[in-house]
Order: sequence, then C-alpha cells, then structure tokens
Amino acid sequence: MKTTALALLLALVGGLPACAADGKLAVVAAENFYGDIARQIGGDRIDVVSIMNNPDQDPHLFETTPGVVRQIADARIVILNGANYDPWMEKLLAAAPRPGRIVISAGELVRAKAGDNPHLWYAPATMPAVAKEIADSLSKADSAHAGDYATRLSAVLASLARIGQRVVQIKAKHANEAVTATEPVFGPMAEALGLTMRNQRFQLAMMNDTEPSARDVAAFENDLKQHKVKLLLYNSQVSEKLTQRLRDIATKAKVPVVGVTETQPANMSFQDWMLGQLDAVDKALTGPSS
Repeated sequence: MKTTALALLLALVGGLPACAADGKLAVVAAENFYGDIARQIGGDRIDVVSIMNNPDQDPHLFETTPGVVRQIADARIVILNGANYDPWMEKLLAAAPRPGRIVISAGELVRAKAGDNPHLWYAPATMPAVAKEIADSLSKADSAHAGDYATRLSAVLASLARIGQRVVQIKAKHANEAVTATEPVFGPMAEALGLTMRNQRFQLAMMNDTEPSARDVAAFENDLKQHKVKLLLYNSQVSEKLTQRLRDIATKAKVPVVGVTETQPANMSFQDWMLGQLDAVDKALTGPSS
C-alpha cells in the first residue's frame, strides 16, 4: 500500500475506540497461534483478530491491506512475533500510534537476538511466556475481570505443560538422531528434542528467499539418498519446485516426511497443533513396528 493511502486511512481510523461495539477488548495478533492463546485466556471478554490465519497461504507472500491497517489501529492489545519475522507489523504500529495501546512481542519476551531462528513459537518456552504476558496485559486493560484471566491462564499453562512433557519423552528416545528440513520452521523444537539438524545453510537460503548453492543442494540430496538422516521436515505451506523435488527424493528413498506449517490449522488449538506434530515426528523416528 502506498504511503499516502496509509496516512489517509490512519487519519480516518485514528480516533476509533480500542474496544468492539459490544464493549469487549479489541485484540489483534499478527499470527493466529498467538491469537488462539489470547482467546483461550480472554474468553468472551475480548474480540480477537488474527491477521495471518490461513495455513494454506505462504506467509512470505503476505501483503498489508487497508483492512489490516484498520484492525491494528482499532486494537487495545497487539501481539506479534517480532525477531524480524513480521516486520510489517512493527511498521504499521509505528505509523498508527495510539496512547495506551499494549504491544506484546514474543521476540522481546524471550530475548531473541538478531540472526536467531524467528520461528519462536516452536520453542517450548515461548508460548508460556507469551501467555503470562497476555494475561497480565488483559488484567491491566480490564482490571475488573483480572481474576477470570488468572484462572484461564492457569488452565492454559497446564495444557502447555503437556507439550513440554511430550518433548522430554521424545528427547529421551531420539536425542542426537540426524534429521533435515526444507526450512528452519521446526528448528527451535528440533533443538529442544535434542535432534541433530543437517543442511542448515540450505534451510536459511530458502527462508531468506535466496538461491542455495549447488553444493548445498547436492549435500541435501546425498543425505536423503544415502539415509544419513532419519526424517525430512517439510514446510507444506510453501510451494517451491526445489523443495518439492527433495520431498520426492525422500519419498523414493523411503525417508519419512513430516509436514509442518508456519500457521496454525483451522479448528485446532495451539496445543493440539504442537502435540500432533510432535506425535508425527516421534512416529517417523521410531519407524515401523516390528
């Protein structure tokens, strides 16, 4: 969107209240997994809009629209990933300042540094930290219902603990086993599982939309053909001929392929999404039962 159009729209919406018409707190999340956790904690006291909410859409191709600008301008609480994953969000926030608006950045909460893997929600420690910050922010914005937010937070933290417990179980079984991936989406979780991740230069190139070197492509193919890895983690949300070819090579070599996504699937909670992917990884690494 052109700067002049953005400025005009912000001028039009800048004075709107940060609450929905029914008095609920307006919350905007850049990504739907943060929006889901906010909804679990806020319950019927908030209206949540998640901007990135389509698991079939390549998140790298996202473009800001006037509707997104309006939603952010209206929000009392905004949640983003940060760590340069959603820089468009930071630009919109800067362009639409609002007194009293609360901004929650997962990157800031977990102290992510420049160059760190930006897929922070795949690190088991991230979402509990975000959940606590959401509950605190809701309580500040709506102190009359702080007790309700605290009660729901306890339930959310208990359910998130199941993810940590599953990680411990899988790590005990599969630590140090070699795996590979088309992109570093699952990277923080793979690290938590104690897995040995190969072909990381290739993954970074794909994430940054640059051409991986012929040497890195050949090394990746060799890992699959010679079974130097036990699993291929495939970003099923991004369609690239090169990564599709690697998936086909893995299938032909009978290397298990587990699809992962950057956006939470519809009609599924964050907890179930993570646990489902962990179960799939465990099953693939365990191999067929004898």
